[in-house]
Amino acid sequence: MKLQNSNSTDTESDGWRWIDSPIGPILLRARGEKVTGVFLQDQQYFPEHFPSIDLSAVTQRPSHVLLQLEKELQEYFSGHRESFETEFLLIGTAFQIEVWQQLGAIPFGGTTTYGQIAHQIGKSNASRAVGAAIGRNPLSIVLPCHRVIGKSGALTGYAGGLDRKRWLLDFERGESKSSMFQQSLAFA
Repeated sequence: MKLQNSNSTDTESDGWRWIDSPIGPILLRARGEKVTGVFLQDQQYFPEHFPSIDLSAVTQRPSHVLLQLEKELQEYFSGHRESFETEFLLIGTAFQIEVWQQLGAIPFGGTTTYGQIAHQIGKSNASRAVGAAIGRNPLSIVLPCHRVIGKSGALTGYAGGLDRKRWLLDFERGESKSSMFQQSLAFA
């Protein structure tokens, strides 16, 4: 995964694409030829300005990078990809970007804690601040914030909802069927 950092919030040149997934619709966002967002529908901190959901829309030709990420996400959900090669642009504060970069080092199927990430960035007493930064991760799944758990091993916090976090962790451990998430929502 190639990352570039920026604290710019200019959205004039952003491109968007909705895709379907086993955990519901996902909105992809790019600036030029770099992805800046992967958002689960209805997640906390969803972008304020975004196109209405239309999974069948073909009126606009999506950028190459959005098509590449869509393919990589399809491979991920089909069990044929464990990491992403698309180029990404991280937009946030220096602290957020430092935390988000640590997410990319968590291995597929593995987990870490907020405290461990705080320690890795040299701020051992900043677990809560790390949690806040992780909550604002703009690249769900790609920068795997779902792999961060509480010190006790409990599933805590996930902007996309704990059901999705549980599904993603189970899926990466080979314990999940693609329809389990939709079934769990039907009974919620």
